[in-house]
Amino acid sequence: MEDNGDAGTAPSDLATPKQPAKRDAFAELLSPKNKQPKHEKQSLVKDIQKKAYGTFRPRDALGAYIAKPETYPPNVVVYHNADFVVIHDLFPKSTLHLLLLPRDATKTLVHPIEAFDDPEFLAKVKGEAKKVCALAAGELRRKYGKYSLRDREREKALDADPPPESLPAGRDWGKEIMCGIHAHPSMTHLHVHIISVDRYSDRLKHRKHYNSFSTPFFVDIDDFPLAVDDPRRDPDRQGYLRKNFICWRCGRDFGNQFTHLKKHLEEEFNEWKRL
Repeated sequence: MEDNGDAGTAPSDLATPKQPAKRDAFAELLSPKNKQPKHEKQSLVKDIQKKAYGTFRPRDALGAYIAKPETYPPNVVVYHNADFVVIHDLFPKSTLHLLLLPRDATKTLVHPIEAFDDPEFLAKVKGEAKKVCALAAGELRRKYGKYSLRDREREKALDADPPPESLPAGRDWGKEIMCGIHAHPSMTHLHVHIISVDRYSDRLKHRKHYNSFSTPFFVDIDDFPLAVDDPRRDPDRQGYLRKNFICWRCGRDFGNQFTHLKKHLEEEFNEWKRL
């Protein structure tokens, strides 16, 4: 499977969480799992996909998760039901990167912009995406709440013995999540990205990786359905992936200097998590 920003799954490197006064079973889907070395994880995923397809085809790799999500371990497939599968992206472009895969056979091979012209299907996907975004926001709080100024009072409450019946609201981590699709997906099967805004990852390696999440090439789920004349229907003509590198947080223009951007993204990440 190629490193294209859309493919596959990966384990999350999660530390032992603090226990809130009331446990959230849905949020705990992203709780720590038994770790495997990254190369072993990718090998396991590819072996399963080869069995599903006979011959492994990278662009079609997401189909294996849709067809047989139960064959993957829980640190690969987050959860699945009759209509959707949620997985960890194998090549995450932020510190948290999930994919929501619809299982509707009439839609899964349709371009997402076209598929989301169907109001009934779009409503169903938006409903599930909202659940996954809540899950992702809870995971960001678990990972970074201890660093966040806005979560300080909440963290103190979590450390109290016994913990209070209700917790301070703290930071709105839901605002740190992006949810949408690529205007020109590189993987065959329809998928929705649920990704933290930080763009901080060793898998973010070149122009396409950054600009695919930092320009109108990334289309927010709430923008659908798109108007017939929406320019995002023709992303190649708009040249979104060829744009200068613009910092997602401060707006600084790095031109074509990807190395400088990467260093800056690390600085922004460290500031962002402390907000």
